[in-house]
Amino acid sequence: MLKSALVTLFTAATAVLAMPALALAEETKASEPASAAAPAKSGHIEAGGINYYYEIQGQGEPLLLLHGGLGSTGMFAPIMPQLTENRTMIGVDLQGHGRTALGDRPISLEAMGDDMAAIVKALGYDKVDVLGYSFGGGVGFRFAVQHPEAVRRLALVSAGYARDGFYPDILAQQAQVGAAMADFMKDTPMYKSYVAVAPKPEDFPRLLDAMGSLMRRDYDYSADVATLKMPVMLVFGDSDMYRPEHIVKFYQLLGGGLKDAGWMRENLSQNRLAIIPNRTHYDMFFAPELTTTVLPFLDGQTAVKSWDDVVKAAGQ
Repeated sequence: MLKSALVTLFTAATAVLAMPALALAEETKASEPASAAAPAKSGHIEAGGINYYYEIQGQGEPLLLLHGGLGSTGMFAPIMPQLTENRTMIGVDLQGHGRTALGDRPISLEAMGDDMAAIVKALGYDKVDVLGYSFGGGVGFRFAVQHPEAVRRLALVSAGYARDGFYPDILAQQAQVGAAMADFMKDTPMYKSYVAVAPKPEDFPRLLDAMGSLMRRDYDYSADVATLKMPVMLVFGDSDMYRPEHIVKFYQLLGGGLKDAGWMRENLSQNRLAIIPNRTHYDMFFAPELTTTVLPFLDGQTAVKSWDDVVKAAGQ
């Protein structure tokens, strides 16, 4: 069971699964400690008693980028060129991750949701788009629920709304996560990536305890989902760690998938659901398809040609 729990810890799930070996191996090669491109601006901002590291790259509309568990902003290095081509990317290393110290406060999605609002304001932005993967998706979700005035559009990647959205075997493995795993991880790319940049590398066992505690916490945000008024996109792999029923229910709670869109798209929801084929929870965050899926949505590109338009164009 310990071995299975270690594997699970390396996955980055919504309310806290940490990053898998495949994911961090990719991060180690592509980003930490040698990032693909140096940020134009970086530093630390205090929020909620946590001294958060942030970095800014690119130009254009602001996009808050939130990473998965046991990762950092650097894990997005393979797709960062696409994200920053026409966007100002604001990457934040979440509590206890990357270059942000763990501190003494319990890890809480709600608390970090408030912290993101404070960071965005401190950086001078009134409203941002948000792209959150897994653990970062949970933080982005809470940010949007608790501070809707600060979020223009929200994209959640491999992130659910309730703990029972995971497959049962994943829940069983999550229950085993804690500091006892630290010694087993010393030779893994997860640990090596962490100690390469962490302000207090000796906090690694405490981080595992904090993440394990969060994993074991029951939660159901279904009532909060219905309060979201900004456009929301859900993105999952067709072989994700979330049950398909949970994914569909999430979209329905957002008002999508309840009826046919109509001939003139008159019943079309403002929200979107994307299922990317041949992708799992563990390789979604660096998939090239991710940027081509979420960026048009975040850019507000919703217009498409109707069948009538196509027929008229063909007749000209």
